[in-house]
Amino acid sequence: MNEPILIDRSGDVVVWTLNNPAARNPISEADTIAAIEDAVIAANRDHGLRAAILTGAGSAFSSGGNVKHMRDRAGMFGGTPAQLRQGYRHGIQRIPKALYHCEIPTIAAVNGPAIGAGCDLALMCDMRIAASTAVFAESFIKVGIIPGDGGAWLLPRAIGMVRACEMAFTGEPIDAQTALDWGMVSQVVEPDALLDAAHRLAARVSANPPHVLRMTKRLLREGQRQSLESLLELSAAMQAIAHHTDDHREAVAAMLDRRPPDFTGR
Repeated sequence: MNEPILIDRSGDVVVWTLNNPAARNPISEADTIAAIEDAVIAANRDHGLRAAILTGAGSAFSSGGNVKHMRDRAGMFGGTPAQLRQGYRHGIQRIPKALYHCEIPTIAAVNGPAIGAGCDLALMCDMRIAASTAVFAESFIKVGIIPGDGGAWLLPRAIGMVRACEMAFTGEPIDAQTALDWGMVSQVVEPDALLDAAHRLAARVSANPPHVLRMTKRLLREGQRQSLESLLELSAAMQAIAHHTDDHREAVAAMLDRRPPDFTGR
């Protein structure tokens, strides 16, 4: 059996590669769900990491749910309505929860089709770069189901409600250029340049103080649901911590000395 996710660390950046290319990298299998969850937990505990890249092996990013398992009522798609509900809650819904709470910035390098839950998986990442061959489809309606993995929360935040409704109500795919025009991705590159582009973005991110990166991500997350007053209180508390780090002193000194900073994570 292949590992469901390949993990390749290079310095302060880790690459997570979905590793079931023969089935187009579905994410509804229990071992894949657990592997994504474990990868995020490991990243949260490793304060030497500053960014993560998520991509797919082969020609697809992710086909989302395993349609053959849906047909056969197998795995998380089997059982009574009550059992199916629990199958989603304790199965694929663990992925958006894990990635939402991932402390380091995440980049989806979308190398090919991102379909259904695969589209939502890309949206679970903080930043997205697409190969020119990528397509995105919120296609649950095409198989007679609803977005069960958080897509109804993720998609409007990425592209706005009107376009999210168009994608969800039609189930039709959009190409990489449309995804760029709609703000779903920030870059479109040729397929053979995708990982290099993702690594360049990760390097720009990881050049910054690691603790402040994690706090900044937390503030951006909290800002989606808190009032301004509550966010300002949290910002003040985190800012007090940031001002007392060695990295803050190094950043100020490097700026005044007109030299590159050397951050240590302290």
